[in-house]
Amino acid sequence: MPDPRTALVAILAGCLLAAPSGRSTAAEDPSPATYEMTLQEAWIPMPDGVRLSADLFLPQGGRPGERFPVLLEYLPYRKFEDRGRNHSLYAYFVRRGYAVARVDIRGTGSSEGTLVPYEYSDQEQRDAEVVIDWLSKQDFSTGAVGMFGISWGGFNSLHLAMRRPPALKTIVSVMATDDLFQDDVHYIDGQLCIDTYEIAQDLENALPAAPDFAIDDQYFRERFDTTPWLLVFKQQQRDGPFWNRTSLNERYDAIEIPTFVIGGWYDQYPDSLMRMVQHLRVPLKAIIGPWAHSFPHDGYPKPLIEWRHEAVRWFDHWLKGRDTGIMDEPRFAVFVRKWHPPDPRLEQVPGEWRFEDGWPLARAREQVLHPQPDHTLAATAPAKATHVLRYVPTIGVENGLWSGEVVRDQRPIDAWSLVYDTQPLEADLEILGMPRVLLNASADAPLARWFVRVSDVAPDGTVTLTSWAGLNGAHRNSAERPERLEPGRVYPLETELRFTSWTFPKGHRIRLSVNNAQWPMIWPTPHPMTTSLHLGGSHPTRVVLPVVPHEDRPKPRFLPPSEDPQLAGHRVVSEGTSSGYSEVATVERDVPNAATRVVARNATRNEYPWGTIRSDDEIVYWAQDAHPEAARVASEMKRSVSVGGRNLVFQGILDFRSDADHFYYTYTRRLLERDQVIRERTWKQTIPRDFQ
Repeated sequence: MPDPRTALVAILAGCLLAAPSGRSTAAEDPSPATYEMTLQEAWIPMPDGVRLSADLFLPQGGRPGERFPVLLEYLPYRKFEDRGRNHSLYAYFVRRGYAVARVDIRGTGSSEGTLVPYEYSDQEQRDAEVVIDWLSKQDFSTGAVGMFGISWGGFNSLHLAMRRPPALKTIVSVMATDDLFQDDVHYIDGQLCIDTYEIAQDLENALPAAPDFAIDDQYFRERFDTTPWLLVFKQQQRDGPFWNRTSLNERYDAIEIPTFVIGGWYDQYPDSLMRMVQHLRVPLKAIIGPWAHSFPHDGYPKPLIEWRHEAVRWFDHWLKGRDTGIMDEPRFAVFVRKWHPPDPRLEQVPGEWRFEDGWPLARAREQVLHPQPDHTLAATAPAKATHVLRYVPTIGVENGLWSGEVVRDQRPIDAWSLVYDTQPLEADLEILGMPRVLLNASADAPLARWFVRVSDVAPDGTVTLTSWAGLNGAHRNSAERPERLEPGRVYPLETELRFTSWTFPKGHRIRLSVNNAQWPMIWPTPHPMTTSLHLGGSHPTRVVLPVVPHEDRPKPRFLPPSEDPQLAGHRVVSEGTSSGYSEVATVERDVPNAATRVVARNATRNEYPWGTIRSDDEIVYWAQDAHPEAARVASEMKRSVSVGGRNLVFQGILDFRSDADHFYYTYTRRLLERDQVIRERTWKQTIPRDFQ
């Protein structure tokens, strides 16, 4: 007769195998879609008398007096015009028993008050604490509040968690960063850039509240005449208190509530997700997938997932007390990328999902590769050698204007780089993590940058970028206390490349590329120069790859995106040449003068039940190889508002240029009605170059 204990073990094992990966058999399904949605407008009073404008998307059709947890998205992006987006996005949560509040930050959109002085200011966050407290006390609220959002909404979800308002119980932060100076759009890897988002936001901030678009003295004082944010940011060229005020990486222990973070391999912020998985000491979940800077149900590339299903499981657990099984699953879901061509129009990324328990991976191992004198890349350190590279300030166009998206073939950049290739691989090789590099490098100028890329070289020569990083040589010891380079001196420059996942196929080569420019994304350093890479020696130049041996792992079972309800009368139409805010429209090369002009254009029309807003943007980048100090960005952006027989045109015109010692900033805001100038304001400032 069989041992009854053995039979019991077999039954339990069978039950575990029948359950979804990592999920408890006792887990409940997440909240079902049983409610309808209604919209209410509200004013939230601040202690100083200013009122913030809120749209409240509330469940309808439940029990009389039923209360719901509240989810907050808190942004400066004009909720009134954004209702089409919000209606679609929030319906998923509202139908499952959550109230969702969208609140305009002070001085933006429909909210009252003077525009906050810059992103993530203390004023913005103090106001948010009041908003959270107010939401927790409404008659539709259970008293429990969660925050969520992408980009700005992801940032301030982290920031408010750090401030610990009592009613805030959990957050879901999508595509945000823990390091404002190194990672955000103003300085990428500590290097100055003029991002198209920055320029556009300075114009958007100047618009009055829709749909009235009231033009009066108070409007001019509180919005139109306020200092442009880009001017504020370009005066802060080194790390320090200005950036650290809300940077989570300075104090991970500040967050004490459960945190769910979501990132994308083609977004600017993948590194922060890995750091938060490693350093946060709270209940935590993380997902990183094959997406650019967009919600994972509504972006590119594919495969997309219904991340809101996972968010509902998370919010149900922490705000409703439902055991959805999400906390029984491994902490980290990762999409492991396989090779694809370098195509910005890529529809689908090959690869597969798997769960990992956390970070760092216990089974990961390091593979060290050394550049060789013959420009190969091998496991053994070489004899001493020196490779010299002439600085070409105008290379890097193929990688776009922003540190995100799927980028183009790297061969045009590699033509002006030091390049080192392995032999064809004898088997597939997977990496997952942050490659590290040590460059023993020198320059014959006091300021230089180094850009390092790890790429996949296919047998046909196609080169796909897998990870990269930039290093400001002046920041080699500290980004808060930069130091000039001593010309000719060899420095050990060590940095981590972007968090990445990639599987190099058998027969492909791994390439290490090093150069000194990533333009127009990063502003050029001012001195013509040559740099040298020194190979061999006791601490040789090398790249360290985080290799992950195969292991059978549980796999997440993500749902495909749901079909969202659309709000009638709200439509976005692309018009004219549309390259987006991260893509290049045209590149013009002046061969005799070795100068390059890059143009990006974007034209859209937003249609609403009450009128239209048309956006026309053009940004022109210009640089010359022989005179890298004399780079320039010129931009003209326009918002044309048609409402109730009125025609208002808001213009923002930027000229930002440099010489060897200074940046020169000129920005004009202009308001016209029926071709007549109503108001014009110009800011001009000379800003010393601070090791940029």
